[in-house]
Amino acid sequence: MTVTALVMAGGKGTRLGLAKEKPLLRVGGKPVIEHVLSALKNAKNVDFVVVAVSPNTPKTAKYLGKLPVKVVVTPGKEYVSDMDFAVKKLGLETVLAVAADLPLLTGEVVDEILQRYVMCGKAALAVVVPQKTREKLGLAAGYAFEWKGECVVYAGINVLDGKRIDDAEMEEEVYVLDKSEVVVNINTVDELRIAQKQFVKFAKVLK
Repeated sequence: MTVTALVMAGGKGTRLGLAKEKPLLRVGGKPVIEHVLSALKNAKNVDFVVVAVSPNTPKTAKYLGKLPVKVVVTPGKEYVSDMDFAVKKLGLETVLAVAADLPLLTGEVVDEILQRYVMCGKAALAVVVPQKTREKLGLAAGYAFEWKGECVVYAGINVLDGKRIDDAEMEEEVYVLDKSEVVVNINTVDELRIAQKQFVKFAKVLK
């Protein structure tokens, strides 16, 4: 199985209300997208990494030009359609789609998610986090839904069979992962502050 990590970095980030593009917001002294790229580099089961940018994120595209990473330009319509565009354009097989705003993500957690995907035997896997955990940290609700009696929110990480991208429906596994590494993301200024605080705590624990 050849796994390509597709980092989604082409969103408008309208909820932030900042001039700076979201992937370039600094957490722990460097742009949040660098934390994501570092986690993917450290993952044992990721073979290739590609970053999807769009006309919404020209500064991010320019910044990535300085890094040893492949970049694909998508239309910048919305997350799912941009992901589909990149998968088709590059002819990707197994795809790990990751939002560019997960500063605590680690290679170990990435490998855990990929192992779960293999074990489930389904065409797609969606990572979700408990809403109650997000609330405890002060993070915004986001799009919540009920899964097996628990209120959960999408984490911004999906694995799918790229060869089936045009299927009308793909059988999907929902993976509830209650870990800070995937719970903390950045959609608002308040969440940026929370992410910065959590990153400091997380770094101390890792030491």
